[in-house]
Amino acid sequence: MIQTFLKKYKAFIIVLPILICILYALHVVGILNIPSNQPIEVLIITFFWWIGLSFLLNNLLRMTKKDRKKIGLKIVISLLLLFIALIIDNWINIPDNPLTMTLMLLFWFAFFNLFAPKFIQKYKKVLLIFYSAILLVFFYFRFQTDDYENYLNIKNEWILPILIGSLPLLVLLWVYEQWQLINTLKQEKSQAELSLLKTQINPHFFFNTLNNLYSLTIKNSEKAPEVILKLSDMMRYTIYEGEKETVSIEREISYLKNYIELHKIRHRNNTDIQFNIENNKNNEVAPLLFIILVENAFKHGIEQQTDGAYIQMNLISNSKGVFFTIINNFDEEEENQSSGIGLKNLKRRLDLTYPNKHDLHIKKNEREFEVQLNIYLHD
Repeated sequence: MIQTFLKKYKAFIIVLPILICILYALHVVGILNIPSNQPIEVLIITFFWWIGLSFLLNNLLRMTKKDRKKIGLKIVISLLLLFIALIIDNWINIPDNPLTMTLMLLFWFAFFNLFAPKFIQKYKKVLLIFYSAILLVFFYFRFQTDDYENYLNIKNEWILPILIGSLPLLVLLWVYEQWQLINTLKQEKSQAELSLLKTQINPHFFFNTLNNLYSLTIKNSEKAPEVILKLSDMMRYTIYEGEKETVSIEREISYLKNYIELHKIRHRNNTDIQFNIENNKNNEVAPLLFIILVENAFKHGIEQQTDGAYIQMNLISNSKGVFFTIINNFDEEEENQSSGIGLKNLKRRLDLTYPNKHDLHIKKNEREFEVQLNIYLHD
């Protein structure tokens, strides 16, 4: 665990001692003046140097050689701005001279652009307006105030708190951007997974219906046109309505009815199939949820039995949500009914579509299988 931590954050561990040594060396040589009477300011500036350089090194370690060459020129320009600012500041030897402050501001923009270019490009107008305003205020007080002690008071009271306070705000804004990006990627992944799950409806029924339709057409049965119409409606619903986020419960019920009627035609009404509906409110629901339960009931129940097969379905749509219950018997010797891919598919879709807003209860005894699905749409 410690090795994983060190590997993940090694850039931050490498940069800190090197940065301290460089700052101390520049101070000893005289290029950089580190005031001993302003420890908080020095600590804050050092902290952001450490964070910035660590992010930069971390990105460089992840880049390919080709990308490192591209960013090399930007690093050289940033370092040139920094050393020019330090040399000018040392040469002019005027505390807080405007030229040094301007060059340092340009350096920070170039520096942050190295590891967060998209962020800087997105907010460049806001950042330019904000820091240009601060720079103008600084110029005004620096040139208008003859007494340096009076300027220091103004700087400590107004300018420095704004400058120091803006740095963590920028970091927080950048962190928020990364959080939004991660959430967007998660949503896109969930949507892609949901779309894939919608396409995993069992084609077994369609093949059986087509075979049944073939038999009806050979016999010139009057039911053939009815089968074609219902199958066409089902395929249209699956293709077009199935792509939508929600559909009316009436459309879902109509789809289920077509499915049941086609099975009745196929089995010649020799089975006991009941579908009780109480649609007191035409709720909007995710499409193609209930069909998975109905398919399982036919596949593991009616299709495995010759006599006494039954399916009982109850669907209630009201002001609280949609509540669906389905019960079917099965032949224990013929089929050891399990959840299978269909129910796993359904559970995953429910988790993605109705997180913390659904219940799925499954009961099984020696002869009967019962599933109850509750979707809570309203508080």
